[in-house]
Amino acid sequence: MTSTSEPFAVVPRRAHRSAHRGGRAVAPHRWPALVLAAGGVLAQMAFPFTDGGTLGLTTASVVLLAAAALTDAWATRGPVAAATLAAVAGIGGLVAEAVGVRTGFPFGDYAYTGTLGLEVLGVPALVPLAWIMMAWPALAVARRLGGARPWAVALVGAAALTAWDVFLDPQMVDQGHWTWAHPSPGLPGIDDVPLTNYAGWLLVSFLMVGALDRLVPRDGTGRTGRDIPLDAVPLAVYLWTYGSSVLAHAVFFGRPPVALVGGLVMGLVAVPLVVRLLREPAGRRAGRRTGDRTDGGSGAVPR
Repeated sequence: MTSTSEPFAVVPRRAHRSAHRGGRAVAPHRWPALVLAAGGVLAQMAFPFTDGGTLGLTTASVVLLAAAALTDAWATRGPVAAATLAAVAGIGGLVAEAVGVRTGFPFGDYAYTGTLGLEVLGVPALVPLAWIMMAWPALAVARRLGGARPWAVALVGAAALTAWDVFLDPQMVDQGHWTWAHPSPGLPGIDDVPLTNYAGWLLVSFLMVGALDRLVPRDGTGRTGRDIPLDAVPLAVYLWTYGSSVLAHAVFFGRPPVALVGGLVMGLVAVPLVVRLLREPAGRRAGRRTGDRTDGGSGAVPR
């Protein structure tokens, strides 16, 4: 996230050359996360053609992207990091939601409607998987923008996760997956999700990303030489989520106000991330690969 990491063992240098001639190689142990993430993206691309997504598409999207996050954590930082991600984001998210549906703290008074399949402690099993799905990208984004300061990483990570929910919650409410007892006051143009929800997200996400930053190594495991950048998968997933969410709500879901507000809020994180990536010297970007040392700058669905 050890002897348990044999599936991601180093392959001979010849194999790297044959995998990609004349450019940057993709090491074999990085392919599973890339393939899983691509599958999750393809599932999401079908959402607009099914009136916002079916249970099957939602399940496929969440499971594939959560698996991509766990696989990427294992491939780049070892099995302990993957287990830590599962515990902090998965179990932590489940506990937060289970407490939330019973007490109204910290998100507000809401209830699941039973349309998301199997439930654990009154929470759909997809929900903790979705926390995993986006907590890993949020950690990568926060480390890239927050640097080596733990408090900054936790704050940026909390903003990164909460901003995603500005898109997610209205979509899930529209699909009838959960309801709010008191949806007002809310953000401008989003009158079906209360502000208390975002306050709860900020609190839970701050604790979650802060814990992950403390427990998950920043450096790679050192199993490869030439490779794609260390956090390519989670950063790509975060930026895809931003762009696709703006487009989907503006064009396909009939919620232009959500596209506008969510685009502005999540853009406060996504746009600086893009600027940071574009301004990084090519050599420094290339150096952020599995096994390279960094300076600390790199790095359905929860409600």
